[in-house]
Amino acid sequence: MARHNETGKKGEALAASYLQQQGFTVLHSNWRYERYEIDIIATREEVLHFIEVKTRQSLSFGLPEESVTYQKIRHIVTAGVAFQYQYPSWKRVQYDVLSILLIDEQPPEYLFIEDVYLL
Repeated sequence: MARHNETGKKGEALAASYLQQQGFTVLHSNWRYERYEIDIIATREEVLHFIEVKTRQSLSFGLPEESVTYQKIRHIVTAGVAFQYQYPSWKRVQYDVLSILLIDEQPPEYLFIEDVYLL
């Protein structure tokens, strides 16, 4: 497995643990609709969260959250709409980004960006 794939898998495991510590219930990891994927689908306080997780091991290519493009958000929204179609009971939803920075032996740094919108 390529290093970036290993980093992504490690980041998603850390993300699930972090979200649970923040009071979320994780419903799905790597939920797929056609060619799109939502990293984590979770709930907290009756809100359904579609969460994109980005993990980096250095700042050589910028902060993890900077790699979430307009197109990536559109793909997550497309998959989120499909999820809502399959599970229509959710009335409140939001799209979030969880950025994780893993540098050397330091503890992970988390940045949770809630309620991301497309303009």
